Amino acid sequence: MNILGKIFQKKEPLVPVDLSFLGGDIHSHLIPGIDDGSPSMSDSLVLAQGMVDLGYQKAVTTPHVMSDFYRNTPEIIKKGLLQLNGAIKNAGIKLTVEAAAEYYIDYDFLKKIGNEELLTFGQRYILVEFSFVEPPRNMKEAFFELQTNGYKPILAHPERYLYWNQNPKELLELKDRDVLFQVNLLSLFGNYGPEICRAGEFLIEHRLVEWLGTDMHHANHLINLKNYQLKASLVEKIHQLPLLNQNLL
Repeated sequence: MNILGKIFQKKEPLVPVDLSFLGGDIHSHLIPGIDDGSPSMSDSLVLAQGMVDLGYQKAVTTPHVMSDFYRNTPEIIKKGLLQLNGAIKNAGIKLTVEAAAEYYIDYDFLKKIGNEELLTFGQRYILVEFSFVEPPRNMKEAFFELQTNGYKPILAHPERYLYWNQNPKELLELKDRDVLFQVNLLSLFGNYGPEICRAGEFLIEHRLVEWLGTDMHHANHLINLKNYQLKASLVEKIHQLPLLNQNLL
């Protein structure tokens, strides 16, 4: 194809995506007032109803646990979940909500393993995240300790760690260590920029993804998910993934 042909080559059309095939979500911030997610109970109810409208039946909400910013304990999270579920019931919203956490792997994380209760869901799945600046120095040790203690780690939004985009070798090594990957739906929608979108597509094309998550924080995320469109070829590849979302139901 010549240069002009490349310039005027038609882009693949986008198609709406029905997210109801997922059934369950494992990454959101619905408990109000304890992290950078929902600021109030009324906002939480809007997000919960929005998830029902998208076709979700169940959500595992995952507040941040980060030593220097979000010092959420299991007690804080469980109390918030109890209040949230009470409000959801009173509002008549047909969404089952459980709580785990999104653990930031930092200098303090290793102390938590074995020394305190870590919030998990399903078959001892635990959601973890990294810094967006550089991978944690104790990354391999953290995953080893988690797995030794019977946890099944899921790495949240690996496509957003741009330091791996040019050299994904270390990221791929995590798959060899049986770390599961959860890609954000909004990454594929371009919500975080084209580079992260391409990284998410790479992971899907190479069948490296076990979970898709909303990472729902606020109303803008909900609006984007309600207008969700992807390339038809990517939708087909998503449906061919060995996704575990339905196992939540």
